[in-house]
Amino acid sequence: MIVNTDAKNEADDQFAIVHALLSPSLDIRGLVAAHFGNRRTRSSLEESREEIELLLRLMKLDGQVPVADGVPYALPDVGTPVRTPGVELIISEAMRDVEEPLFVAFLGPLTDMASALMLEPRIAERDVTVVWIGGGGYDGREGEPGRPEFNLSNDIVAANIVFSSSLRVWQVPAPTYRMMAVGYAELDEKVAPYGEIGDYLVRQLVEWNESRHGGSIEFRVLGDSPAIGLMLHPACGTWVERPAPNFRHDGSHDFSAANRPIRTYDSIDARFIHEDFFAKLRAFAQRRV
Repeated sequence: MIVNTDAKNEADDQFAIVHALLSPSLDIRGLVAAHFGNRRTRSSLEESREEIELLLRLMKLDGQVPVADGVPYALPDVGTPVRTPGVELIISEAMRDVEEPLFVAFLGPLTDMASALMLEPRIAERDVTVVWIGGGGYDGREGEPGRPEFNLSNDIVAANIVFSSSLRVWQVPAPTYRMMAVGYAELDEKVAPYGEIGDYLVRQLVEWNESRHGGSIEFRVLGDSPAIGLMLHPACGTWVERPAPNFRHDGSHDFSAANRPIRTYDSIDARFIHEDFFAKLRAFAQRRV
């Protein structure tokens, strides 16, 4: 698998990245730094790369996992791919002549997958699955009218390229990934005591909340972690096969095109995902003592 992550966007990518790295059944072929638009910063891709490298240093894994830069901005149109080391990594892994399938977890926008598809359309014929944390819900759960879900909003062009292709897609939309809340009390007990990485994960989460919320708060949604949970246990949620929509500029769904079906998760087993992460982190820290 490859993890494509806008790692410094919020405070939840970090948990998903560490969970993937701690899971022995996942063969991590690389971590790709992704942009998260320019509304918060003008250097989002560089900040994502720095955060990935920090996590690897805290885990004493620096130099052991390939890290590559993705495209630093949203695609301008459907005919302009951008070639970067991260995009090349996706292409090379997708086109390898091996028996194992490739899963690419996208914790942010779909920019790098869309570029890879445009540069190498044969990827859509390979045994490749995109697991995307993003987009609004279905059946009346779309979200606020006129306000696209954040990951979608950072590259609607790319999302339309991927969703209108024949590539296999598992989507975890916003109403589903929001089921991944965890409280400070649990984090203080099950994450913070376990090594430098555990302390950092909780500290940066609390700092993020304090900088973004005006009122009292003692929880955070770890919305990116379902991408890892589904690769460990694809049935740790319920899904529906739906025709892939295209996305309008406001994030709403357009079903007028006859796109192929994709898997959309309507629920997720937060208990399995959280507890699997907590146990693996504890074991990792204890081995380091």
